[in-house]
Amino acid sequence: MVTTTKDRILEEAARLFTQKGYEATSVQDLAEALGLSKAALYHHFRSKEEILYEVSLLALRGLVEAGERALGEPDPKRALLAFMQGHARFFEENYPFFVTMLQGIQSLSPERRAQTVALRDRHEGNLRRILRWGMEEGAFRQVDVALAGRAILSMLNWMIRWFRPGGPLRAEEVARFYFELVLKGLEDGRS
Repeated sequence: MVTTTKDRILEEAARLFTQKGYEATSVQDLAEALGLSKAALYHHFRSKEEILYEVSLLALRGLVEAGERALGEPDPKRALLAFMQGHARFFEENYPFFVTMLQGIQSLSPERRAQTVALRDRHEGNLRRILRWGMEEGAFRQVDVALAGRAILSMLNWMIRWFRPGGPLRAEEVARFYFELVLKGLEDGRS
């Protein structure tokens, strides 16, 4: 696979932003890590914020795609599991992009933040569709869809604080555990 200079910049930026934070990473840091001049960076991107924006868009588009694949499942339980595992798989396979997007979204200008939030909302909307479908089918009990969706995404997104790719668990395994926890709740069935 041929990687363009622009791709290399985005990959290295995501890695540095994840390690050091967006605010603490300078354009000079990025240029040095890539072995490029600052002028060469500015040939591809007008600003550090534009790089953050592109990284965020790539991450969010990947999440939306993973979530939309889950909508093709034949029943809501399988769709929910596919959504959660797809989200987790994308997170693990694109860790620096995912972390950068989650942590950096507040550093974007209002216009760019609005565009990324629209993609984030589309991803969350796909999850809510699955939850509503499950309630309509009787597969899930009636709950506040927005609150349930936020709870599921919060569990999955919080993995950035403790999960490390290459560790003892795969992200999909964690997602399956979360799915079972959500599906069955904490009751033991003896009440």
